[in-house]
Amino acid sequence: MTEDRLRTCALLLAHARRDAVKLASPELGDDTWSIGCRAYAFGKQRLQRAAERGTYNWLTVLDQSHHFVFLIEDVPVRFFRGQADEPTTRTLRRQIIEAQQLTMALGQEQAEGLVFRLALEATPGGEVERVVFLALRGEDGQVECFWPVPLGSQAEADGPEPTQLRLLGEDAIDVLITVSQAEKPKQRRRARRS
Repeated sequence: MTEDRLRTCALLLAHARRDAVKLASPELGDDTWSIGCRAYAFGKQRLQRAAERGTYNWLTVLDQSHHFVFLIEDVPVRFFRGQADEPTTRTLRRQIIEAQQLTMALGQEQAEGLVFRLALEATPGGEVERVVFLALRGEDGQVECFWPVPLGSQAEADGPEPTQLRLLGEDAIDVLITVSQAEKPKQRRRARRS
Protein backbone atom coordinates (compact mmCIF):
# COMPACT_ATOMS: atom_id res chain seq x y z
CA MET A 1 0.00 0.00 0.00
CA THR A 2 1.28 3.43 -0.87
CA GLU A 3 0.35 6.86 0.42
CA ASP A 4 -1.09 7.81 -2.98
CA ARG A 5 -3.33 4.74 -3.07
CA LEU A 6 -4.57 5.31 0.46
CA ARG A 7 -5.17 8.98 -0.37
CA THR A 8 -7.16 8.03 -3.47
CA CYS A 9 -9.43 5.70 -1.47
CA ALA A 10 -9.80 8.30 1.28
CA LEU A 11 -10.84 10.92 -1.27
CA LEU A 12 -13.38 8.59 -2.87
CA LEU A 13 -14.92 7.95 0.56
CA ALA A 14 -14.80 11.62 1.61
CA HIS A 15 -16.49 12.69 -1.64
CA ALA A 16 -19.15 10.02 -1.19
CA ARG A 17 -19.95 11.24 2.32
CA ARG A 18 -19.97 14.85 1.10
CA ASP A 19 -22.52 13.95 -1.57
CA ALA A 20 -24.70 12.05 0.92
CA VAL A 21 -24.76 15.08 3.22
CA LYS A 22 -25.61 17.41 0.31
CA LEU A 23 -28.48 15.19 -0.82
CA ALA A 24 -29.97 14.96 2.68
CA SER A 25 -33.49 16.28 3.05
CA PRO A 26 -34.43 16.84 6.71
CA GLU A 27 -37.86 18.13 5.68
CA LEU A 28 -38.54 14.71 4.12
CA GLY A 29 -37.31 12.86 7.19
CA ASP A 30 -33.55 12.46 6.76
CA ASP A 31 -31.69 12.35 10.05
CA THR A 32 -28.13 11.44 11.08
CA TRP A 33 -28.91 7.72 10.84
CA SER A 34 -30.31 7.86 7.29
CA ILE A 35 -27.48 10.15 6.15
CA GLY A 36 -24.94 7.73 7.66
CA CYS A 37 -26.53 4.77 5.88
CA ARG A 38 -26.54 6.64 2.59
CA ALA A 39 -22.93 7.77 3.08
CA TYR A 40 -21.83 4.18 3.70
CA ALA A 41 -23.68 2.96 0.61
CA PHE A 42 -22.24 5.81 -1.49
CA GLY A 43 -18.71 4.98 -0.27
CA LYS A 44 -19.12 1.29 -1.12
CA GLN A 45 -20.47 2.19 -4.54
CA ARG A 46 -17.63 4.62 -5.37
CA LEU A 47 -14.96 2.06 -4.49
CA GLN A 48 -16.82 -0.76 -6.23
CA ARG A 49 -17.36 1.25 -9.40
CA ALA A 50 -13.72 2.34 -9.57
CA ALA A 51 -12.64 -1.29 -9.11
CA GLU A 52 -15.07 -2.71 -11.69
CA ARG A 53 -14.09 -0.15 -14.31
CA GLY A 54 -10.39 -0.78 -13.77
CA THR A 55 -9.82 2.89 -12.96
CA TYR A 56 -7.09 1.75 -10.59
CA ASN A 57 -5.46 -1.61 -11.35
CA TRP A 58 -4.54 -2.04 -7.67
CA LEU A 59 -8.12 -1.69 -6.37
CA THR A 60 -10.53 -4.65 -6.14
CA VAL A 61 -13.51 -5.60 -4.02
CA LEU A 62 -13.33 -8.76 -1.94
CA ASP A 63 -16.74 -8.67 -0.21
CA GLN A 64 -19.65 -6.63 -1.59
CA SER A 65 -21.94 -7.33 1.37
CA HIS A 66 -22.68 -4.87 4.16
CA HIS A 67 -19.34 -5.93 5.69
CA PHE A 68 -17.71 -4.52 2.53
CA VAL A 69 -14.02 -5.34 2.19
CA PHE A 70 -11.90 -3.84 -0.57
CA LEU A 71 -8.32 -4.62 -1.52
CA ILE A 72 -5.43 -2.27 -2.06
CA GLU A 73 -2.68 -4.32 -3.70
CA ASP A 74 -4.29 -7.52 -2.38
CA VAL A 75 -4.39 -6.19 1.21
CA PRO A 76 -7.92 -6.07 2.70
CA VAL A 77 -9.19 -2.76 4.05
CA ARG A 78 -12.55 -1.68 5.51
CA PHE A 79 -13.87 1.76 6.37
CA PHE A 80 -16.06 3.23 9.10
CA ARG A 81 -17.31 6.56 10.39
CA GLY A 82 -16.05 7.33 13.84
CA GLN A 83 -13.13 8.51 15.89
CA ALA A 84 -9.88 6.87 14.82
CA ASP A 85 -8.55 6.83 18.37
CA GLU A 86 -11.67 5.07 19.68
CA PRO A 87 -12.21 1.97 17.52
CA THR A 88 -15.23 -0.08 18.59
CA THR A 89 -15.50 -3.84 18.89
CA ARG A 90 -17.43 -3.78 15.63
CA THR A 91 -14.58 -1.88 13.93
CA LEU A 92 -12.03 -4.41 15.17
CA ARG A 93 -14.06 -7.45 14.09
CA ARG A 94 -12.42 -9.33 11.22
CA GLN A 95 -14.47 -11.09 8.60
CA ILE A 96 -13.30 -14.62 7.78
CA ILE A 97 -12.64 -13.75 4.15
CA GLU A 98 -10.71 -10.64 5.27
CA ALA A 99 -8.49 -12.67 7.62
CA GLN A 100 -7.85 -15.31 4.94
CA GLN A 101 -6.90 -12.66 2.37
CA LEU A 102 -4.59 -10.86 4.78
CA THR A 103 -2.85 -14.15 5.60
CA MET A 104 -2.28 -14.76 1.88
CA ALA A 105 -0.97 -11.21 1.41
CA LEU A 106 1.29 -10.94 4.48
CA GLY A 107 1.79 -14.44 5.83
CA GLN A 108 0.32 -16.09 8.94
CA GLU A 109 2.61 -14.51 11.52
CA GLN A 110 2.31 -10.90 10.32
CA ALA A 111 -1.45 -11.15 9.68
CA GLU A 112 -2.33 -12.58 13.10
CA GLY A 113 -5.03 -10.35 14.61
CA LEU A 114 -4.27 -7.46 12.24
CA VAL A 115 -6.88 -5.24 10.56
CA PHE A 116 -6.55 -2.23 8.27
CA ARG A 117 -9.20 0.49 8.49
CA LEU A 118 -9.92 3.92 7.09
CA ALA A 119 -11.66 5.99 9.77
CA LEU A 120 -13.81 8.85 8.50
CA GLU A 121 -14.07 11.38 11.30
CA ALA A 122 -17.08 13.61 10.74
CA THR A 123 -18.36 16.93 12.03
CA PRO A 124 -21.72 17.05 13.86
CA GLY A 125 -23.19 18.02 10.45
CA GLY A 126 -21.88 14.77 8.96
CA GLU A 127 -19.13 16.18 6.75
CA VAL A 128 -15.67 14.58 6.75
CA GLU A 129 -13.24 16.38 9.01
CA ARG A 130 -10.35 13.98 8.46
CA VAL A 131 -9.60 10.45 7.32
CA VAL A 132 -7.14 8.31 9.26
CA PHE A 133 -5.53 5.08 8.04
CA LEU A 134 -5.25 2.58 10.88
CA ALA A 135 -3.43 -0.70 11.40
CA LEU A 136 -4.87 -2.30 14.54
CA ARG A 137 -3.99 -5.60 16.16
CA GLY A 138 -5.90 -7.83 18.52
CA GLU A 139 -9.19 -7.57 20.35
CA ASP A 140 -8.04 -4.47 22.25
CA GLY A 141 -7.06 -2.68 19.01
CA GLN A 142 -3.38 -2.07 19.68
CA VAL A 143 -2.40 0.72 17.27
CA GLU A 144 0.42 -0.23 14.91
CA CYS A 145 -0.18 2.61 12.46
CA PHE A 146 -2.12 5.87 12.83
CA TRP A 147 -1.75 8.03 9.72
CA PRO A 148 -3.99 11.05 9.08
CA VAL A 149 -4.44 10.96 5.31
CA PRO A 150 -3.71 14.34 3.70
CA LEU A 151 -6.82 15.61 1.95
CA GLY A 152 -7.64 18.85 0.20
CA SER A 153 -5.06 21.30 -1.02
CA GLN A 154 -2.02 19.21 -0.04
CA ALA A 155 -3.36 16.17 -1.90
CA GLU A 156 -4.19 18.30 -4.93
CA ALA A 157 -0.74 19.89 -4.87
CA ASP A 158 0.92 16.47 -4.95
CA GLY A 159 -0.46 15.62 -8.37
CA PRO A 160 -3.61 14.70 -10.25
CA GLU A 161 -6.37 13.32 -8.09
CA PRO A 162 -9.67 11.81 -9.11
CA THR A 163 -12.29 14.38 -9.98
CA GLN A 164 -15.91 13.52 -9.36
CA LEU A 165 -18.15 14.55 -12.23
CA ARG A 166 -21.87 14.04 -11.98
CA LEU A 167 -23.63 13.04 -15.18
CA LEU A 168 -27.31 13.62 -14.76
CA GLY A 169 -29.41 11.31 -16.80
CA GLU A 170 -32.20 8.91 -16.17
CA ASP A 171 -30.29 7.09 -13.45
CA ALA A 172 -28.10 10.05 -12.31
CA ILE A 173 -24.76 8.25 -12.14
CA ASP A 174 -21.37 9.53 -11.04
CA VAL A 175 -18.31 9.01 -13.20
CA LEU A 176 -14.79 8.97 -11.81
CA ILE A 177 -12.22 10.51 -14.10
CA THR A 178 -8.55 11.21 -13.44
CA VAL A 179 -7.15 14.03 -15.54
CA SER A 180 -3.73 15.60 -15.32
CA GLN A 181 -2.52 18.53 -17.36
CA ALA A 182 -0.43 16.23 -19.58
CA GLU A 183 -3.35 13.88 -20.20
CA LYS A 184 -5.90 16.46 -21.32
CA PRO A 185 -6.96 15.74 -24.88
CA LYS A 186 -6.01 18.26 -27.52
CA GLN A 187 -8.86 19.88 -29.34
CA ARG A 188 -8.99 18.97 -32.99
CA ARG A 189 -10.40 21.21 -35.58
CA ARG A 190 -12.62 19.58 -38.10
CA ALA A 191 -12.50 20.67 -41.67
CA ARG A 192 -15.85 21.79 -42.96
CA ARG A 193 -17.18 20.05 -45.97
CA SER A 194 -19.06 22.07 -48.49
